Formats: sequence, C-alpha cells, structure tokens
Amino acid sequence: MKQWYEIMKQRQIGKTKLKIDTLGLGCAPLGGNFVDLNYTQAAELVNAALDAGISYFDTAPWYGFGRSERVVGDQLRNKDIIISSKVGRILKPGAVTAPMDYGMIDPMPFHPIYDYSYDGIMRAYEDSLQRLGLEKIDILLVHDIGTFQHGLENTQHFKNLAETGYKALAELRENKLVEAIGLGVNENQVCLDALEIGSWDVFLLAGRYTLLEQTALDELFPACAKSGTSIICGGPFNSGILVGREMWNYAKAPTDVVEKAKDLSNIANEFKIPLAAAALQFPQANELVSSVIPGPRSKEELSEILKWQKIEIPTDFWNSLKERKLLRADAPTP
Repeated sequence: MKQWYEIMKQRQIGKTKLKIDTLGLGCAPLGGNFVDLNYTQAAELVNAALDAGISYFDTAPWYGFGRSERVVGDQLRNKDIIISSKVGRILKPGAVTAPMDYGMIDPMPFHPIYDYSYDGIMRAYEDSLQRLGLEKIDILLVHDIGTFQHGLENTQHFKNLAETGYKALAELRENKLVEAIGLGVNENQVCLDALEIGSWDVFLLAGRYTLLEQTALDELFPACAKSGTSIICGGPFNSGILVGREMWNYAKAPTDVVEKAKDLSNIANEFKIPLAAAALQFPQANELVSSVIPGPRSKEELSEILKWQKIEIPTDFWNSLKERKLLRADAPTP
C-alpha cells in the first residue's frame, strides 16, 4: 500500500501561484470548539498531520479565542507549510462568562468583537501573526460575514467590508504579505455578493457542498468558475451527521436531514464502503475545489480520515445515489 505522502495531490488557488493539498487540516477542534482538547493533545494532532504529509492548515482567532492559532503556530514554526487564518473578529481582553454559549471549552480569556473595516482587518491580521508566531499567513479569509451569522446586522458589516475592509485585503495581497484572499463562511449568497465588490482568490465554504447538499452548484460555482475563484470545502461531514453523529450545521440535526443521512448510509452499506469515505472524497471530484479540510478531534480520527481518503469507491455507488435522487445528476463524482 502506498504511503499517504506518495498519493498527496495539490491544486492551485484561483489565479495565484499558490498550490495547496487537496486534503488539509481544519483546526477548529484545536481551539476547543465543541471538544475538550488540551494543548498537548492538540499539538500531537498537528504533528501527526505533519508526519502524514499534510501541509495545509486552516485556523482562525475564533477557534478557542486564540487557542488554535497559538498551538498551530507553535507546531508549524519553521516548517514548509501553507496556513490560512481569518479576519473579521478582534479579540479583546476579558473572558466570556459562558464559553459553551459560543461552543467553546476552556477558551483563552478574551472576547470577540466583529470588525470588517479597514482598520479592523489590519489589526486582526497583525494580531493573528503575533498569536501564530509566524512571519506570514498565506491565505487570509474574511470570517463569518453574512446573514447566517449576523442576520439583519449583516447589512452594516457587509457595507464596512465593501467600503473599506476589502481595500485592506487587496493591499495585503498586492504587497505580497499574503498570497491569497477570500471568505470563510457557511452560505452561498454572501460569496455571490462578495464577487460584486472585488476580486477574490478563494472561498472557504463550510457545509454547502457535501453529500447532503449541493446548492452551490446552482449559482455560486458557475460564478466562481467565471471569476477564477477556487473553493475550499470545510465541514465535509456536515458537523458530524455523515460520520454517525447527531450534529448538522453546528446544531442537532432536523428529522429530514437525519433521514437523508440514513438513506445515504444504507446505500454505502450496500456497497460495503464507509459513508464517511464517500463524504470525504465527493467534493474533491469538482475541479473548482482546491482542498477539503475535515477537522479531526484526535490522532485516531485523523488516522481514520487518511484511510477513508485512500478507499476505492466504485462508480456504481455514485450512480446509485443519483438514480435514487440522493445526489444531484450534475454533481461531478470521483
């Protein structure tokens, strides 16, 4: 059997010269997002990924209010890697009173303030560099802008991004301080809106292009193909529902989603393949997708993911999903 690093593939980000692994590491769990993971365990997970040949890591200030960036930076310093982090939130001194209201277990003693302005983005970028202890962030993403996160308040946030925030990102890219800029979001529409205000290299889209949902094929992916904007797929397991958990979109899965996940699982069982393997490999079949970044919570989960990546999935499995209307007919498959 080939070692993982022997089958590693890379794809280009947009029109840039930057290439990243088709399978990267999502680092939200390293900050204690919905999981009790201490520093030592988080460090072991990052190093296990490095040992496996993974060289693309995605983090953010939001993940543990700086915890993820600190442990990731400590392990990746002086390594030949690609890292993405995010702007849009500034961490202010002072712990939150109820961390689990934010989905955090033992975060650092800060609280986030949204700021998508020029000054806010520049400060968040510099703060992240200091927490990471790294010289450069390769991909800088605007985090959680959109109505999914902000509701009616998004009107003002998006105005700030359009009027001044985008200028900060463009300057950082023009001055070669970052290689690529984009969004890191959970919805299609805000990406379409962003294409109207600037030139973006990549959108990190969580949960909207998976075995459960392919709504991005309607408008977003054609628009990205036209603009030369790549996609990084976050949340390929839709918060866990595709690996047997009850979570979907960061909350308890509704009945219709649970039923569809069961239908997908039943067909996977017919073909004697893990549903998780299909969920992991499916987005990578789309040429717009540069990388898929699951967020394992332990070295053991990472090991499972690496095994799923190498499983041969028969063409008849994908055909069966389409015949039973569980997968869109126009969705590319491996």
